[in-house]
Amino acid sequence: MDYRPSNYSLVPPVVKNLLIINGLFFIAKWFFASRGLALEGYLGMYYFDSPYFKPYQIITHMFMNGDLMHIFFNMFAVWMFGSKLEMVWGPKRFLFFYFITGLGAALMHQAWNGFEVYQAIGSLTPYSNDMNITTDVERILYTPVVGASGALFGVLGGFAMLFPNTELMLIFFPVPIKAKYFVAIYGIIELWTGIANNPGDNMAHFAHLGGLIVGLLLVYYWNKNNRESFY
Repeated sequence: MDYRPSNYSLVPPVVKNLLIINGLFFIAKWFFASRGLALEGYLGMYYFDSPYFKPYQIITHMFMNGDLMHIFFNMFAVWMFGSKLEMVWGPKRFLFFYFITGLGAALMHQAWNGFEVYQAIGSLTPYSNDMNITTDVERILYTPVVGASGALFGVLGGFAMLFPNTELMLIFFPVPIKAKYFVAIYGIIELWTGIANNPGDNMAHFAHLGGLIVGLLLVYYWNKNNRESFY
């Protein structure tokens, strides 16, 4: 079934602007880093009780990415899957979806960090209460999270809901796999690795899960009375 509208574009406008904005943020990060300033320390998102937390970081962290490979794979996936969603929904709904899933990812990440802090010291606000800070809590307080991955996982969830039987051919898994199975397996892996919390793992697994869950629920809500829109 052909889901492309008559004004089909290889890179629809919202996706194109997301790629441009993420690229500009990455260039700015490199520029300031070359002058000794870590931009992610200002635009990345800290735990809400960190002395470095600012409300605007809930938005800006979505446009900050790590290294070159990080931004490449994030933006490639946003283009690959997000373009299809924008073609179906149009620019306004897709932009709303992207930001809502990104915010859902941020809230899930904050909630998981809060759980870890509470497990460690019995309080959600270690800095405000001037309590003894463990190494794990110190990491949570002073390490920002960056990346478009939370919103990207929302996009993956949306794609799997709209096009569950579309077969994907992945670079690291060169066997065709349906989108619904790929996203389900990926979600289980993120949950498993997030709970395992291995030392040295700097991935925000629960941010990924938050974006995925919000994306799935939002598309389910939009389509619960419109099943014919699934492919």
